[in-house]
Amino acid sequence: MGEPEAGSEFAILAAAAGPMADAQYILPNDIGVSSLDCREAFRLLSPTERLYAHHLSRAAWYGGLAVLLQTSPEAPYIYALLSRLFRAQDPDQLRQHALAEGLTEEEYQAFLVYAAGIYSNMGNYKSFGDTKFVPNLPKEKLERVILGSKAAQQNPAEVRSLWQTCGELMFSLEPRLRHLGLGKEGITTYFSGDCTMEDAKLAQDFLDSQNLSAYNTRLFKDVDQDGKPRYEVRLASVLGTESALHSEMTSRLKSYEFRGNHFQVTRGDYAPILQKVVEHLEKAKAYAANSRQEQMLAQYIESFTQGSIEAHKRGSRFWIQDKGPIVESYIGFIESYRDPFGSRGEFEGFVAMVNKAMSAKFECLVASAEQLLKELPWPPAFEKDKFLSPDFTSLDVLTFSGSGIPAGINIPNYDDLRQTEGFKNVSLGNVLAVAYATQREKLTFLEEDDKDLYIRWKGPSFDVQVGLHELLGHGSGKLFVQDEKGAFNFDQETVINPETGEQIQSWYRSGETWDSKFSTIASSYEECRAESVGLYLCLNPQVLEIFGFEGADAEDVIYVNWLNMVRAGLLALEFYTPEVSSWRQAHMQARFVILRVLLEAGEGLVTVTPTTGTDGRPDARVRLDRNKIRSVGKPALERFLRRLQVLKSTGDVAGGRALYEGYAAVTDAPPECFLTLRDTVLLRKESRKLIVQPNTRLEGSEVQLLEYEASAAGLIQSFSERFPEDGPELEEILTQLATADARFWKCPSEAPSGQA
Repeated sequence: MGEPEAGSEFAILAAAAGPMADAQYILPNDIGVSSLDCREAFRLLSPTERLYAHHLSRAAWYGGLAVLLQTSPEAPYIYALLSRLFRAQDPDQLRQHALAEGLTEEEYQAFLVYAAGIYSNMGNYKSFGDTKFVPNLPKEKLERVILGSKAAQQNPAEVRSLWQTCGELMFSLEPRLRHLGLGKEGITTYFSGDCTMEDAKLAQDFLDSQNLSAYNTRLFKDVDQDGKPRYEVRLASVLGTESALHSEMTSRLKSYEFRGNHFQVTRGDYAPILQKVVEHLEKAKAYAANSRQEQMLAQYIESFTQGSIEAHKRGSRFWIQDKGPIVESYIGFIESYRDPFGSRGEFEGFVAMVNKAMSAKFECLVASAEQLLKELPWPPAFEKDKFLSPDFTSLDVLTFSGSGIPAGINIPNYDDLRQTEGFKNVSLGNVLAVAYATQREKLTFLEEDDKDLYIRWKGPSFDVQVGLHELLGHGSGKLFVQDEKGAFNFDQETVINPETGEQIQSWYRSGETWDSKFSTIASSYEECRAESVGLYLCLNPQVLEIFGFEGADAEDVIYVNWLNMVRAGLLALEFYTPEVSSWRQAHMQARFVILRVLLEAGEGLVTVTPTTGTDGRPDARVRLDRNKIRSVGKPALERFLRRLQVLKSTGDVAGGRALYEGYAAVTDAPPECFLTLRDTVLLRKESRKLIVQPNTRLEGSEVQLLEYEASAAGLIQSFSERFPEDGPELEEILTQLATADARFWKCPSEAPSGQA
């Protein structure tokens, strides 16, 4: 591999490095690290099921590498550099060298934590919060370790080249590089560096006009000889634009004029990575349990080969129909949280095994769903015409590739499928067991009286909240749509808007989706609606009985669920950036909005009070009056939920933005003074845990499960052993792909935006 041409361009971006890192931008040495335990669930799989799980896991891990290219210009180089270091020397061997070079034990541990963070987040920005993290040791010392390492001795030119390309950016805290964002507000590789929010809106309108999904695209902007912008919409696929193989996508790959702007639709993004995904999906087909799984995989292969979201939708239909599989999985460009515009999907893939005991409770919840939907505070016309009873299982995760691991999932995200075909819910049991466990001494902002109760009931209450959030939160509500033939899916004459008392004035046109219409607020608004449904329905005794709670225990579960939400609303301030008045994490913004709604309800339901801690530093206390949850909290939530649903159903973007952004505004207005409280939250924040995942290895015809210790070194080892056959090839692929597009993120020019 020659020296990447991108080095000099990246250096320009990094030259104005900010101050030495504060706590926001580092991962602490004592960060929590937990291992996912799926040993028992894996042991119960048959040999064929293990082979199926193995090849799906390989496909997921390969595809997850694309996230590096979806995060920051330097992330692929950092990954390649770390992979070379730890392939040549394991963490213990490298430690001896680092100490000899003059690093302290703390500095070397800081480097291991940084490396584990890169692997865990698939890049150098936190998956939860989109904040950059940098190594917590002097750059000169890290340079000595890298350039004197065994990897550098084996390949001096290549290691030096990688360091020259990414070393500056690894440490840079120039304001624009501190967070993911668009234009001057941050860095993103979903768009070229000179794209603005106006370009993103124009591109979305273009995609809508061609009935093309943004999920598997990136947008690159160039300027022609006349100074006019030219846009490339690049689809993710194995095949390139010039492929002779005809498919439904071939006719889309051409030039377009749109509102006086030139658009070119191409494909082939992440091609060599997706080639490896497809190879393992092909192998998995041989071990599928039924024809639905075979057809599902065939459509995924078509999607990744051709760049077709329609094929992925077809695969998702078969996936929805594959009820209660022993090995559950999903793969593709799925969640749009990290696209600053909110339309492009990050690659993820998961493979998991069913936990039968908890799944039985979720099945009871599904059986009660139609009845529970009637409890929600909107008229029947605003609910789907028919509840499509979904699968809802508790899973033990074997593999979850991408930038982070959620607690629960409700997928697919395609509105048309969700409205007509249904969806699946999964709760990730072994993730919940380790990721959300809390130590009393690290529990912030609660009264001493609440802490023991909180620790006792947080896990059980979160099971209830996740179940309701996924099934009846994301699974509820109807979108009013006019199709391409002009037909409506609601009665224009009789359906009345309960907020205005008038007939429905707005709806979704053909080609418009929730994400494309509500764009930047879509993800957080929907999470807020789902969280609110969970809080609202957890008050129902029938729900709590399903999960085995009655009497005083049931009341404690309700109290802790609500208390956890209002505490989370305060913790959310960590994920707000005052400099640009923006939120960096959809779920946390949602929880802050709910806190504001419950504070607004008044009558002493919720209070947030600044205090001084026992250490003499600023602190705060969150209080919830458990006796007022039903009398004050429920009516407030009812009004808010109805407004959220009505604005969503009718596609009222202006009304939705006004409502949501109003509650999401962070000011220093008394009595809460949230901007000041944000400093307190940052002072006392606890970093999110890193999760160590196992590997599977094929030995002959048997699949072995390889587990690793719960430490930064264990996490690094798991990645060092993840790609034993082709690690060096993958590093070369990643750096070549990054270098090919590096020019798009050189020092930003003031390129003109298109005409919207």
